[in-house]
Amino acid sequence: MMYWDGSLKKETNMKKTILTFGPISAIIMAVMYVFMCLARDSGNILVSQILTYAGVVVLFGMLFWGIKSYRDHSPGGFIKFGKAIKVGIFISLVTSLCSAIIWLVLYNPIFKDFLGQHSAALIEKLNASGASVGEIAAKKEEILKHDSLYDNPLYRSGIIFIQGFPVEVIMAVVAAFFLKKKQAAVA
Repeated sequence: MMYWDGSLKKETNMKKTILTFGPISAIIMAVMYVFMCLARDSGNILVSQILTYAGVVVLFGMLFWGIKSYRDHSPGGFIKFGKAIKVGIFISLVTSLCSAIIWLVLYNPIFKDFLGQHSAALIEKLNASGASVGEIAAKKEEILKHDSLYDNPLYRSGIIFIQGFPVEVIMAVVAAFFLKKKQAAVA
């Protein structure tokens, strides 16, 4: 049913935008995961960190272009701040869910050594920090406990979701702020 204000078209446009930009963002993040882990495996932690931050920048770009696409295809080419945030948050939600699923699928065949390498790097950094033997032992125990929890796929996917979604929501709010465009007043 089409309403006089075109609201059905807006909702269809919103779904299309979310279901286009969310998975594309997740696929880009999956590619960044692979390159990040390849860099880490080669011992180049700095490149791995740079790729991680580059992924965040690319993700912001996808959120920005997703909200802009929705705005540009809306009747009148305007979007209110609240609607822009809604589109951005839903894109972020789809991206985070897809990223968690991708991480689950790729973890065993590609990223299986990721946790061991990450934990070893944390322990090495801890040993070099000059902390007391008791502090080091307590922190190692905490790291090993986290490692055992990470073996659970639900826990692992939850961690991936939680790592990305809050940052993506903040990026969505920033993008919405810059992309909001009020409807021109009718004279």
